[in-house]
Amino acid sequence: VQLVESGGGLVQAGGSLRLSCAALGRTLTNYHMGWFRQAPGKEREFVAAISRNTIITRYADSVKGRFTISKDNAKNIGALQMNNLKPEDTAVYYCAADPNGVLSVYEYAYDDWGQGTQVTVSS
Repeated sequence: VQLVESGGGLVQAGGSLRLSCAALGRTLTNYHMGWFRQAPGKEREFVAAISRNTIITRYADSVKGRFTISKDNAKNIGALQMNNLKPEDTAVYYCAADPNGVLSVYEYAYDDWGQGTQVTVSS
């Protein structure tokens, strides 16, 4: 499935952004969706994931309580609502889709990736 992210930008600390991930060509009903991020000079890391039926969610400890992942299977779009943003949230954010097995927090489980969207949080 082809994934296209949008919604990144520059925001002050404490602000909010909503990232979207549109799926083209296949229905998201059949995919778990994950969000990952990569800060400059760092490895890409897990942020959040949601099961194909949207019942199960997983969050990295660093974003728990601030970020909310969602997926609208009817509209074929996923989202990551980010509140109370901190400078350490600055990174390129990627959405990813996994058609297999159980919900995973690991990159290797995800087959398809978007191009990434930059999020910059100023202090």
